[in-house]
Amino acid sequence: MDIWSTEDGETVYISETDGDKGSKGPFLVAYETPDTDRRYGWFCTNCETFDNAMDAMGRIKCNRCGNFRKPTEWDAAHE
Repeated sequence: MDIWSTEDGETVYISETDGDKGSKGPFLVAYETPDTDRRYGWFCTNCETFDNAMDAMGRIKCNRCGNFRKPTEWDAAHE
């Protein structure tokens, strides 16, 4: 686990193995505690930020660099 500080000064723990592929770089899972009990959010490795948004279908988009993960769920009604 890598230890990082958020912009608010909180310490978070970033998994080096738990994450998903993005269009510009991986999104890694960040946790509030080193024992991974509480998830904090996603860490964009492309621009090294926690400023990401996720929608109900599992898409992740970095609000700073535009790194993007495709949805993990798909609704056939949108075809």
